[in-house]
Amino acid sequence: MMNRKYFLAFDLGASSGRAILGILADGKLELTEIHRFVNQMQLINGHYFWNIFSLFNELKTGLKKCVKEFGIQPESIGIDTWGVDFVHLNKEGLILSLPFAYRDQRTNTSMDDLFQLVPSSEVYAQTGIQFMQFNSLFQLFSMVKDQSSLLDITDTILFMPDALNYLFTGIKKSEFSIASTSQMMVPGTCNWNYDLIEKAGIPAHIFQEIILPGTVLGNILEEVVRETGSKPVPVIAVAAHDTGSAIVSVPSSENNFVYLSSGTWSIMGIESPHPIISEQTRQLNFTNEGGVDGTTRFLKNIMGMWLIQEVQRIWEAEGAKYSWPEMVELARQSDPFKFLINPDDPMFLNPRDMTQAVRDYCYQTAQGTPQSHGETIRCIYDSLALKYRFTLEQIREVSDQSIEVIHIIGGGANNHFLNQLTADATGLTVIAGPTEATAIGNILIQAKALGYVGSLNEIRQIIANSFGLVKFVPSEELNWEAAYSRYLDITR
Repeated sequence: MMNRKYFLAFDLGASSGRAILGILADGKLELTEIHRFVNQMQLINGHYFWNIFSLFNELKTGLKKCVKEFGIQPESIGIDTWGVDFVHLNKEGLILSLPFAYRDQRTNTSMDDLFQLVPSSEVYAQTGIQFMQFNSLFQLFSMVKDQSSLLDITDTILFMPDALNYLFTGIKKSEFSIASTSQMMVPGTCNWNYDLIEKAGIPAHIFQEIILPGTVLGNILEEVVRETGSKPVPVIAVAAHDTGSAIVSVPSSENNFVYLSSGTWSIMGIESPHPIISEQTRQLNFTNEGGVDGTTRFLKNIMGMWLIQEVQRIWEAEGAKYSWPEMVELARQSDPFKFLINPDDPMFLNPRDMTQAVRDYCYQTAQGTPQSHGETIRCIYDSLALKYRFTLEQIREVSDQSIEVIHIIGGGANNHFLNQLTADATGLTVIAGPTEATAIGNILIQAKALGYVGSLNEIRQIIANSFGLVKFVPSEELNWEAAYSRYLDITR
């Protein structure tokens, strides 16, 4: 019997974080949750921030619990987070401030302002990255434009997982997949795009060397060893962008799939051997982010379960608390296609009241307004499924890659109702799972870095052998063609 090997993944999202222990033995992987904690944006003096110090403490708590409460010493640790956000360090290596959160509104005009200096067509041609106002390029440009004193004294920026790796090891590096979300890299390479950086007026010296996923960074610091009781194990630079780790977990031996990483964001795309950059992909606003083993994640970011999370939060504050299954049941009981929205409309990025934002969109597009909670939920679910079809058709326009199945991974894979709607809307078979895709990818990249797994194909075979998958076959019960036509009319 193969020796059991243990790896600890820290998976941080915009609303929560977890420490997940991976146990690898006999070609199968088991998971155990060690620690879970809340992560929230902090509103301070009109700006949104992340509490990097609290997050670091939670990660140390996770390592300490693994060693002392579970009695397991992991072989290594790896950290993944959301993209684009970063930490400022001074020349002495001290963190200068809490990092801004991507939903902060200081970047509201940054894209248009930068395009006055560098045409959008040139920015896209040089980066291949989807335009979103919170991309790191626009965050930094907003600081240039505002003559930020914080930027003046910044010696180094580190993206969120790189900064947490630094706090564990004292080593400053930028991992490939997370750096690629910045819109400041030469696509398909490990090089910063200094031409664009210079044109934006961003100091070139603040960027660190880019390293590939699976790089062994170094051992945890002695102070962390003392605090946690762990041995001085290595920190592995996994695919540090959570989506990068999640895509590793697609359980397919063939490249005939679209992936849909379903969580707060829905991230939909294909795994390409090279970046796909053209005027058409710019017009369609696709992105080319770094993957594992030299692949490119050609994808689009779609506002996902964020809309459902927000209406759930608003209603709970008003005294109506729903579980996820209860919300799905309310949607089932409501008429389909009565109201439709474009989930990616800017009004849904960070409204004070998501329920009101949905009503406002429906009213402004001459649909009337949802009158019940069920109608609001059904509106969001129907609209997400139709948005997935819209995105799928765009992918087919710009890529000749065969697409025969949709793999839904991440927490949204548990939403059987939305999975079925997605199969129905797209006409493709949907395979859902694994739900813990990001943690699994994180863990198995650690295993690969330490020589316990040989290749990406072997990783995916381990996943297929280890986790239950659920298949959803398209149904013709509803008239999705008519709904899609109406969706296009409403959202254009």
